[in-house]
Amino acid sequence: MLLKVDADSGYGSMVGPGLGLAGSLGASETLPLLIPEDEPELNFLKPMTREELEAAAGGPGWKKFRSRLVLLFWLGWLTILCIAITVIVQSPRPVAGHLQWWQKDLFYRIQPALFLDVESTRSGAISRVSERLPYLKSLGVGVMILEGLFRSDVSLLNLTLIDHKLGTLPEVHQFVTDSHTAGMRVILHLCKASTNQTEISSSASDYVQDSLRYWLEQGVSGFEICNADTEFSEKTLKRWREVVKEFDTVGNERIMMMREINDSVPGLDISESTINSSLVELVSRSLIPPSSHPLSAPEVAEAMETKLKTLHGEWPSWRVDGPVARKLQKVIMVLMMTLPGTPSIRYGDEISQAPNPYYPKHSTALFHALSHARSHEEALLYGTFTFLTSNTTSLSFGSTNSTTTLPLAFLRSWGCIHFLVLFNLGSESYALDSNWTLSLPESGMFVTSTGLDRLGPVTLQSITLQPHEAIVIKLFQTDHDF
Repeated sequence: MLLKVDADSGYGSMVGPGLGLAGSLGASETLPLLIPEDEPELNFLKPMTREELEAAAGGPGWKKFRSRLVLLFWLGWLTILCIAITVIVQSPRPVAGHLQWWQKDLFYRIQPALFLDVESTRSGAISRVSERLPYLKSLGVGVMILEGLFRSDVSLLNLTLIDHKLGTLPEVHQFVTDSHTAGMRVILHLCKASTNQTEISSSASDYVQDSLRYWLEQGVSGFEICNADTEFSEKTLKRWREVVKEFDTVGNERIMMMREINDSVPGLDISESTINSSLVELVSRSLIPPSSHPLSAPEVAEAMETKLKTLHGEWPSWRVDGPVARKLQKVIMVLMMTLPGTPSIRYGDEISQAPNPYYPKHSTALFHALSHARSHEEALLYGTFTFLTSNTTSLSFGSTNSTTTLPLAFLRSWGCIHFLVLFNLGSESYALDSNWTLSLPESGMFVTSTGLDRLGPVTLQSITLQPHEAIVIKLFQTDHDF
């Protein structure tokens, strides 16, 4: 920066010792006020040579060290991976046996006569059942048992005589086809059919086998008989079984199903007509004994406890024959859908009593939740069954009244997955005693409940069973559990 000042020639002269510029700068008024220092010369960076890089990095030995370090890292990682795989492979775990379709699918008992138009005499009830196939499939139904399809006077010798009120034979054929299209199977109920003989003769047996072949060719997946029918003998069933097995294909096996008639039915004695269950693939048993009146809560609890205590390794199909009080219907539904075996639901049982009649779409919410859990959880299909008795130290509830109906509970376990199912059939609330929770995982997640009002995580110590309530909980197992 230069500053020029017009003044006297003697003003501002910069002549002085050390300047040596009296003749030039001393006579000028344009001397710079700031004299910059000499700027150093910039040294531009240059790439390092290979020798310089090796010298800076420690020489050729550093490269070998780094390579060995990377190799050691990958070897350590692979070793850890191999150890983890070995632990997983050698760890004991349950082996799932192959389940047939009749062990996995949900059964649905339906009577086409219930779809008759009471205000007219027109037929076609079987066609109305076909219209409900999408609805049944949405519920998770896999197998339909057609009851009451044949005429009351029909003989096993001719199983093509359909009750004309229900529809025609071609309509039944179309129903079987529509069922296959919807992904469902059909089983024909033959308990009402009879030969009017104490035993099927050899000549009549050939006609019966022809009738069976006729329906097997149409695509039915099997037949249901009753162990109370006196005309059935082991010899007869062996012949039937041979015919049914002729139509077996991979993934589409045909079955013989036997319906056990409870010997507590008044006036019925089946002691001499009991069929060997080894001759059939599936045995249908009733959870609740038949009765002329709805059973009380103590009676239902006693029947349930009897069944649960005697349940072993068999694979039955569970059904309910007798009437059940409305307040216990949901509890029985939870029981059927969580026990080992195949649930067999009657038409209409999937519709629960919705708390609010203005929301009818919620009437099947409990059934949906149970069928979804059963089809997606291995513990509810393959799992072992452990009944938790209320009269032992392993399970007790916070009630001292001996006259009340004690709750019931059992576990379904598969590997480290455990489902705890709790039932309170009584009219009192019960808080779970903390003593028995010490033997179980302390926390879990609600799967569903009869009130559909329990959601999210839960600790067992905080549960209070409401009257006439059933709860399904998926337990979280930790290292110190069990």
